Amino acid sequence: MTEQALAEHGGAGFSGGPRLLADIGATHARFTLETAPGVFSAVRILKCDEYSGIVPLLRAYLDAHQGNRIHHAAFAIANPVDGDDVRMTNRDWTFSIEAVRREFGLYTLLIVNDFTALAMSLPGLQASDVMQVGGGSPVAKSVIGVLGPGTGLGVSGLIPTSDGFVTLGSEGGHVNFAPCDEREYAILQFAWKEWSHVSTERLISGPGLELIYRALAHRNQSTTGALLAQDIMQRGLSGADPLCAEALECFCGMLGSFSANLAVTLGAFGGIYIGGGIVPLMGEQFKQSSFRTRFEAKGRFTSYLAQIPTYVITTPNPAFYGVSAILSEHLRGRSGDSALMDRIQQIQQELTPAERRVATLVLENPRTVLNEAIAEIARLADVSQPTVIRFCRSLGFTGLADFKLKFASSLTGTIPVRHSQVRRKATARMI
Repeated sequence: MTEQALAEHGGAGFSGGPRLLADIGATHARFTLETAPGVFSAVRILKCDEYSGIVPLLRAYLDAHQGNRIHHAAFAIANPVDGDDVRMTNRDWTFSIEAVRREFGLYTLLIVNDFTALAMSLPGLQASDVMQVGGGSPVAKSVIGVLGPGTGLGVSGLIPTSDGFVTLGSEGGHVNFAPCDEREYAILQFAWKEWSHVSTERLISGPGLELIYRALAHRNQSTTGALLAQDIMQRGLSGADPLCAEALECFCGMLGSFSANLAVTLGAFGGIYIGGGIVPLMGEQFKQSSFRTRFEAKGRFTSYLAQIPTYVITTPNPAFYGVSAILSEHLRGRSGDSALMDRIQQIQQELTPAERRVATLVLENPRTVLNEAIAEIARLADVSQPTVIRFCRSLGFTGLADFKLKFASSLTGTIPVRHSQVRRKATARMI
């Protein structure tokens, strides 16, 4: 990542302590503590199969870092983000964002689609972070497309503005799969035996590579058994198994056509970037695949697509940079008011036992305190109404109304993000 991209997060550190960042997919969850802008420590990768839900997953990571008090967190998740309730598409997990925030005592929990986060990482990429496949050159201040096959197929876009970028929250991987030749039509017919609707994600993904292999075995009248995606990749890349090599080549061709569809849909003259857990593992051999040929095979629009560069993102954990930028922008938008919750935490030992109960109520149930009258706040904290007033005055406010006015501007709580806009202090360098 560029030094400029790290500096644009602002400041040398975080007054509220480290921030918890996560990139949670259907197969793996990646965690880190951001201790200063762009400084990631305690990076750990957990297998989602080993946990029954997001709460045990988070606890497994945080239990190893109990000395760090976490106030603000942001998670990129491989799922649509729409309100408080989350039901993951490719994993049998459901959870309430607000319940997770309260479970771990967070002041802020921001949830964003994983490819929205990946898109926001792009402004900080430099040449060493990517591998270009084929020709073309990016046009400055142009739209960029980003996609990546993993357990599913993520899609997003990055739109430049006068002072930053806007990312698109997209579920483009669920558009109908469109075959481009007889072989792909045969694969589609094979998939129709299992699903009435075959999305692109059903084929351009890890499970999709396995389906392609089975479909080709059926088409070629091969008696071979089913293989896992990693085995197909290994055997295909080594050349040890012709059927695996054919499945991998077919996969790359499909990805090329879908990437071209995204490019013409967005007018992505800033380039198409490929992430996810599959393509970066192919390394230099991906350049020799049919991907770029199929990307440009657009009939009357061949010359249009030949101008658009395509890149594979090779830097590790790029979504951390994107979700960090989105969280930083969100907290920056509160103009420094985020310190109020920190102040309450810090002065607890200076309060009377009764006032401390009010502080605990504020920290654990902030929205309740914000919405309830003084009588109900006093009842919930098991104190008198004058104690509530004394608590507010201990923080420098004239009373409860004054405290609530400031508290409302500082409270972020749970934030589901569909689209995100991030301002930059300077123009970030795009490749």
